[in-house]
Amino acid sequence: MDANDLLKKIRKIEIKTRGLSQNIFAGEYHSAFKGRGMIFSEVREYQPGDDIRDIDWNVTARHNKPYVKVYEEERELTVMLLVDVSGSRNFGACGELKKERMAEIAATLAFSSIQNNDKVGVIFFSDKIEKFIPPKKGKKHILLIIREIISFEPESTGTNIDVALQFMTNAIKKRCSAFLISDFIDDHDYFKSMSIANRKHDLASIQVYDKRDAEIPNVGLVRVKDLETGRDLWLDTSSSSTRKAYAKAWYDRQQKLTSITTRSGVDLASVTTDEDYVKALLGLFRRRGAK
Repeated sequence: MDANDLLKKIRKIEIKTRGLSQNIFAGEYHSAFKGRGMIFSEVREYQPGDDIRDIDWNVTARHNKPYVKVYEEERELTVMLLVDVSGSRNFGACGELKKERMAEIAATLAFSSIQNNDKVGVIFFSDKIEKFIPPKKGKKHILLIIREIISFEPESTGTNIDVALQFMTNAIKKRCSAFLISDFIDDHDYFKSMSIANRKHDLASIQVYDKRDAEIPNVGLVRVKDLETGRDLWLDTSSSSTRKAYAKAWYDRQQKLTSITTRSGVDLASVTTDEDYVKALLGLFRRRGAK
């Protein structure tokens, strides 16, 4: 991609995602993360209209009437984007490439963050940490992030989510809100690192996948390439057992993902490359805001 094409693509993504973050996500984002960038200040008596989630039950029990916690806003909230740049992101049979959809989602989250005056940082990972952009504020920084998301070329093609989560836990000292954006095609066990990361920070997972990841149609004998290992193999898709085995592998991977995120207490949103991601992100924000 030459410089002009890159600039056009950045501009296109900026226009689309900035509009979404301003018009659709602004309120939902703020609601989802209110109180996560707050520090406890004092308690006062409950007043009609106060959020019952702010009731301090210990103080209420001592005084035999309801008291609520009062918070002060911290100077800023830090948002970290953990973006999967492994080989499988270059796949897209039923819509955009996965990496294009990931870029739009990451850009939307980044613009939503600066609307809220938050810092934003990025960790690009494959089966190792490919690049770390420390969190900063400002549009210039966001455009740098979007340019990197679009044009970044990793050294490795594999995936290791465990490595990315461990790196974030160690590198980001202050509590942050983090979004793990991946197709989650990963054979490693990342339950422990996800649990630790979510205890220290506030983690959500966003799965981007292609419908052909889940099932393969009957199109006869086809040659397929594993984009992470580079291995070529032939598949007889006219065979029902082959199609069933392919679908079973997907089902098992999804069960693993659901189990790990549920046990870790991490919210999960899944979106395909050929559907609008707005609904999935809004749902994710609302689930977090309801907590």
